[in-house]
Amino acid sequence: MYGSGLGINSSDVFIYEIVGLGQGTRELKGSVRRSGSVTIAVTKERMNQEMKRIARLGGRIVSIKPLISSTSPEPKQEISKTIVHDSEKKDIPVNLYRPNSPFIGKCLENYSLVAEGGLGIVQHLTFDISGGKLRYLEGQSIGIIPPGIDDKGKPNKLRLYSIASTRHGDRDDDKTVSLCVRQLEYKHPESGETIKGVCSTHLCNLEVGTDVSITGPVGKEMLLPDDEEATVIMMATGTGIAPFRAFLWRMFKEQHENYKFRGLAWLIFGIPTSANILYKEDLEKLQAEFPNNFRLTYAISREQQNSEGGRMYIQHRVAEHADEIWQLLQKGNTHAYMCGLRGMEGGIDEALASAASKEDAVWSVYQKQLKKAERWHVETY
Repeated sequence: MYGSGLGINSSDVFIYEIVGLGQGTRELKGSVRRSGSVTIAVTKERMNQEMKRIARLGGRIVSIKPLISSTSPEPKQEISKTIVHDSEKKDIPVNLYRPNSPFIGKCLENYSLVAEGGLGIVQHLTFDISGGKLRYLEGQSIGIIPPGIDDKGKPNKLRLYSIASTRHGDRDDDKTVSLCVRQLEYKHPESGETIKGVCSTHLCNLEVGTDVSITGPVGKEMLLPDDEEATVIMMATGTGIAPFRAFLWRMFKEQHENYKFRGLAWLIFGIPTSANILYKEDLEKLQAEFPNNFRLTYAISREQQNSEGGRMYIQHRVAEHADEIWQLLQKGNTHAYMCGLRGMEGGIDEALASAASKEDAVWSVYQKQLKKAERWHVETY
């Protein structure tokens, strides 16, 4: 086994499990498991060569695991220092209000986020939550129960929405919560009839002063780290901007005594047109005011082209910056967040896998370590 006695850092050693070679193969020396698989230790420098040799011998790699629990080029303690989970440091409110006894808030504002010529309907809503015990953290969600009954005669079920405001609310008085809601609209697969989402339509048309049934909050996956020096990479599509608006407002707008962000925040935002850039004026103002701490990158699919001449989606922007993102992810206090439509993960993983392979690293292995250290956060729908 590799070790410091041989002058090789064990953090640069990976264990390959291989099938299909047969126990008589001598060219690869390793231990044979009862399952018939073979395990061998491979240094990072030889990963590509060993993969090619295994394929030449007719073998198939079924797993690659680091010899130790870190695949970062930094010492093991560098990645493990973030394993002190946020849940151990924070009082995280969860399910303070449940569906059978929701909090009744009141709509304070409801305005459009889509500029003239944009696609669809997206609204910013703020609710009064004073007079109750509802509180929340950046990155959590609340449930909204729309009035009325469904097609089975039962009360409508709640829908979850990511919170778009900081824990102190848009009025900085701990008495409001805000959402960013897109009206769901789609064609019925059989009749071709246009169907509108029950809850999203209810919210987008909600009048100021109207009561609203709220549950929650829920969620621990997308919480903002306490580290004021952290690097926070945010990848959003559409209304997936909601939790990142909360992050950015806390980082740059509020500047409370107990949290003064001095790290790097990078938002990569995918939208169809310029008119659909949600919170555009605020985001670009933050970029101008905090150029050393906030980066803003758009992927505008119907107006920009990728390197191949096709539409520019978020995965193409990530691919353009993949080498830099890969380097940032190897810092022990970098957190990456992804929020938006399900399906965005594949292209982003592909881009980062390509960047990692340039250093003979395996992205899927490193990503698991990031998840274990609570530094890779995904919420897609």
